[in-house]
Amino acid sequence: MSALQIIWFALIAILLVGYTILDGFDLGVGIWYLTVREEATRRTLMGAIAPFWDGNEVWLLTAGGATFAAFPPVYASVFSGFYLALILVLLALILRAVSIEFRAREWVPALRARWDLAFGVGSALAVLLFGVAFGNLMRGLPLDAEGNFTGNFFTLLNPFALLIGVLNVAMIAMHGALYVALRTEGELQDRATGWARLAGQLYLPLAAVTVVVAIFTQPHLLANYLALPVLWIAPALALAAIIAALSWNRQRKCGPAFAASSTGIALLLVSAVSGLFPTLVPALQHPDWNLTIANSSSSQLTLTVMLIVAVVGMAVVASYTIWVYRTFGGKMREEIHY
Repeated sequence: MSALQIIWFALIAILLVGYTILDGFDLGVGIWYLTVREEATRRTLMGAIAPFWDGNEVWLLTAGGATFAAFPPVYASVFSGFYLALILVLLALILRAVSIEFRAREWVPALRARWDLAFGVGSALAVLLFGVAFGNLMRGLPLDAEGNFTGNFFTLLNPFALLIGVLNVAMIAMHGALYVALRTEGELQDRATGWARLAGQLYLPLAAVTVVVAIFTQPHLLANYLALPVLWIAPALALAAIIAALSWNRQRKCGPAFAASSTGIALLLVSAVSGLFPTLVPALQHPDWNLTIANSSSSQLTLTVMLIVAVVGMAVVASYTIWVYRTFGGKMREEIHY
């Protein structure tokens, strides 16, 4: 296990954290979009995410590209195992992307309502499937000695993965509601505060239950925690961040609440990654068949060259992201729409 392999493991984890936090809020807005009927409110919600949603998805594309470059066997096994699920995710993301553009150009209310439904359903479906996929990566996949996936689509629909999927929906729903509260004023801000409170009532207990379930049903995730007890700080701080987000939301402190939600998301992902390291994909049949950073990485030369490319690319993406958020930040009003 080399330093470059560890760096790439950390880099992919950072990209996933960035994607979950950034695209998470606009996916969360899409979930609550299903509950809104007023056209002016829908325009406001759409305008709040319009400058950002496509840029946010760059983080997911970059994470996929980084996995392909640094750990090709992992990319091959995961994408073959999740083939149908990933097609459904892709369709959901395409559906919501097309809906964002077409609803703004549709003047017939009935047809616009169909695009609105497609946007909300696409957002919710993507969030659920992302959670189920990550739950399977935490639990492990049925792999043979060559790293080939030996299960089917229904293998992925196991209780632990479904639990992570539901947790992800609650987490992203609260995150999106807090973003709406941060970007709006008046009645819509009050509604968003209520949305966040409602989602948090599910999110917080689910997060605690998931930690307990993982401890008792996924022993491979415990090895690092038992060897290095300081790692328990991450899940403890994650639960504390969720509680802080809910508390600040009740006090109408929108900025700190959204920041705490982002911190909680990051720490939950760090907790999961800390349990997996140095494994990337556990093999259910036999631990010797695990795909790890040591047996799945590209050559040292490839890792070195691609690291330079990745650092430059991430700097460009980060600069663009900061510019966009600074340019299009501030409170949304009804007369400002996409």
